[in-house]
Amino acid sequence: MDERSSKLILVPILAVLFVMIGYQYICPAGSNSCHFKSEERFRGVSLLSSPYQDADDFYRDSDLDDDGPPKLPSKFNFTERDLDRHVEFNIKGDDVIVFLHIQKTGGTTFGRHLVRNIRLEQPCDCKPGQKKCTCHRPGKEESWLFSRFSTGWSCGLHADWTELTNCVPVVMDKKEAQRNKRNFYYITMLRDPVSRYLSEWKHVQRGATWKTALHMCDGRSPTQDELPTCYSGDDWSGVTLKEFMNCQSNLANNRQVRMLADLSLVGCYNMSSMNESQRNHILLSSAMSNLKNMAFYGLTEFQRKTQYLFERTFSLRFISAFTQINSTRAANVDLSEAVRRRIEELNFLDVQLYEYAKDLFLQRFQYTRQREHQEVRLKRREERRWLREQRDQGRPWPSKHKGSGKGDGGVFEKETENDLPTTTEDYTSQVARW
Repeated sequence: MDERSSKLILVPILAVLFVMIGYQYICPAGSNSCHFKSEERFRGVSLLSSPYQDADDFYRDSDLDDDGPPKLPSKFNFTERDLDRHVEFNIKGDDVIVFLHIQKTGGTTFGRHLVRNIRLEQPCDCKPGQKKCTCHRPGKEESWLFSRFSTGWSCGLHADWTELTNCVPVVMDKKEAQRNKRNFYYITMLRDPVSRYLSEWKHVQRGATWKTALHMCDGRSPTQDELPTCYSGDDWSGVTLKEFMNCQSNLANNRQVRMLADLSLVGCYNMSSMNESQRNHILLSSAMSNLKNMAFYGLTEFQRKTQYLFERTFSLRFISAFTQINSTRAANVDLSEAVRRRIEELNFLDVQLYEYAKDLFLQRFQYTRQREHQEVRLKRREERRWLREQRDQGRPWPSKHKGSGKGDGGVFEKETENDLPTTTEDYTSQVARW
């Protein structure tokens, strides 16, 4: 091969190297300045969560996997359809996220994340001193979020599944002149039943009542006979844990199941409509079914996984990472083994629901991670194939295939631990210290 031929081959190789080196300075790892349209991505490759495979993601493999078994065997026969919860959420269209806020599950903090911590084309307008934010679709006077911090308690204080599914469509039709056929995506947060119960007790002990809750079911609220109060006077301040546990009509008992079940199936709050065993079976089955079919739910004890799954479910991105606190009032209660068993007995339906929810949650996490890893490998394989074709054809690399470093592969950029913010996770969420 003569000197002239060698130079002709060397020129395109040097050109590729020059582009690679220059790109490191123009679009460094973690940069927000390099974006490419979908048609500019590599042919034949579709990442499940391509916008999130980047250097400024909050997650490292070790962070996500260090708070649970890496390969947890399931106790339930979940199908792939149960595990794959990715939805095509159209914030510019007619889709609405409905947040079912169960007391003392970290819902206040998660609700604030929804209005203040999501990266949006048109962020929610949250004014200082106001409890509610305005969360409109881009260019429209319509809300894409139905929650305490966006629409207020429009269906009643801490409305449950029975109330929300009957109320939300009606309320949104009244608030918005254009009555389009909306797609409602229900989400919620759950918590370990013993911790949640203790947290509610401490909250009630300080004066909380939620007595303005409507508890609407089959078109009416329960009568005093159907739902007697546990205390006389304005509130139950100073109640001891023993007194709290001894009230048979205490809605803290199995609250998560009651909040997620279709109460019309059991005659609402009329306890004489069927025997207790039958009622409990229907309530638990209904709560499990509704939870499984929700677009998303998170667990207070797994904040990073909750953030990860929410982002992958809705293709929405949080601005800052979820964090957790190690100490709450519930965690600091010194329980005897007998008292703990008594709380579990009072919440035996919630205990079964949480076991089911935790299993499904971790299975969904594993499924999503495995699928994401498989598609990343496919992406890299396609990139290597494309580079070989360019090398074999002796052509310089067109600039539109540079790889963004923001989720389009980033072939020449290697993520390091220093590129990623760290988060901590131990037990309960970044919940207001109640």
